[in-house]
Amino acid sequence: MSQVEELPVPEVTSDRATPAGSRDAMRAAPIGSPTGDRAFRGVMTLFGLTILAVPAMMVAQLVRTSQLSLAKFGLSFLTSSTWDPVHQQFGAWPFIYGTVLSSLLALVIAVPVSIGLAIFLSDLAPSRLRKPLGFLVELLAAIPSVVYGFWGIFVLVPALRESVEPLIIKYLGSIPFFEGPPLGFGMLAAGVILAIMIVPTITSITREVLKAVPDTHREAAIGLGATPWDTIRYAVLPAARSGIVGAIILGLNRALGETMAVTMVIGNRPKAAASILAPGYSMASVIANEFAEADSDLYLSALAEMALLLLCVALVMNLMARWLVAMTKNRMGGTA
Repeated sequence: MSQVEELPVPEVTSDRATPAGSRDAMRAAPIGSPTGDRAFRGVMTLFGLTILAVPAMMVAQLVRTSQLSLAKFGLSFLTSSTWDPVHQQFGAWPFIYGTVLSSLLALVIAVPVSIGLAIFLSDLAPSRLRKPLGFLVELLAAIPSVVYGFWGIFVLVPALRESVEPLIIKYLGSIPFFEGPPLGFGMLAAGVILAIMIVPTITSITREVLKAVPDTHREAAIGLGATPWDTIRYAVLPAARSGIVGAIILGLNRALGETMAVTMVIGNRPKAAASILAPGYSMASVIANEFAEADSDLYLSALAEMALLLLCVALVMNLMARWLVAMTKNRMGGTA
């Protein structure tokens, strides 16, 4: 039998053995690269800068358009409750209040449902139900918001007006938070419709975070005699806490910026009422409803300042959620 000559195997460094090392080597390519490589890198860099340029241009345009409102009202724009286009007096407080209250109501309703559904899909659901149920959850995210709005008008609002709100008024009507006539249209309807819309977002991200928890956490808990509930409570949820918080913030970000569905069921009354049964208004709704009616520069400037405020809140929430999710993934991967 002839012996096969052993060929020298080139040494592989640790940097090139990992994807991160490969990317570092690509970025450290020599200056004398072929023209095609330089052109490719330039085009990809341009695409990346475009993503940064678009929100920057949006913020710059909104700041420029809102100069009249900023100069005339200043910080009082955030605290004033007067919205009177006829007399050129504008205050954003009723819309800020309506946006915050409807979004918080949505979180109160959606977070327990979303986390429970994510736990069921990741740890408890039978294999024959896991994929179909996950598909249905993702399908909810694909439904246009105007469809949710029509469903809210013809199904949700009558149900609230005829069944739910009379019971709330009967047993809790003495509390200012639940007083008022059963109109159907109002903060409660907006909160419920927003909760349905953000359930897919929170559920999908929470499910991925729970799946990222190493199985060794579950195996160790089971080995110590923990029940399935104890395993999820003490071994899985603490490890995924930051990611779940990030999912909730992303859901809140979706609720803050929702327009059509909320506009169709919230009642559109520019007044901050303590009761969740009363009609209200949101920042996104007033921009959508009154932008075409802005017949003066100051009116348009006030709407632009409202849009600037909403955009800044959404950007901050989005960045915070991305940071929390990335931190959880790094922790699950064993990195600092």
